[in-house]
Amino acid sequence: MADHDFFLRPARLADVLAIHALLREQAAAGNLLPRTQEDLVRHVRDFVVAERDGALAGVGALEIMGPDLGEVRSLAVAPAFHRHGIGEQLTRALIAQAAVVGLKRLMALTYVPGFFTRLGFEVVSKDDLPEKVWQVCVKCYKFNRCDEIAVMLRLDQAPAARAPASA
Repeated sequence: MADHDFFLRPARLADVLAIHALLREQAAAGNLLPRTQEDLVRHVRDFVVAERDGALAGVGALEIMGPDLGEVRSLAVAPAFHRHGIGEQLTRALIAQAAVVGLKRLMALTYVPGFFTRLGFEVVSKDDLPEKVWQVCVKCYKFNRCDEIAVMLRLDQAPAARAPASA
């Protein structure tokens, strides 16, 4: 099977159990923060899924933090699908969505900043993200000992990053 035999689509409520299982597995491995099933139901419209032969291959979400700032959240690829470009395709889809709705900045908190810098993001200080810190981070159990790295893409300065990759 070729690497691109998967497709991206908006998440549906029927995907929530599979999304939750993938995110729970990734959270247990320390790769991202956990999300409850109830939270996923409420935010299902934020998610894009990558699917191959009916199986969830990966997932990512675009959360609007403010009038010009969005966040790539819950980006995860199932281990069986690693190294197939799915994470990049999901991120490019979220970048495109952010541009369509008019966001000027797109950020992520990550343990793998190199993945994002290859897509045009730059490492920034969390101090540059008060919308994120005061809306979400203050409620996080890691607030005073956060070990994630902040990255930012300025959408009005990054036309190459918004262009979809060729299939």
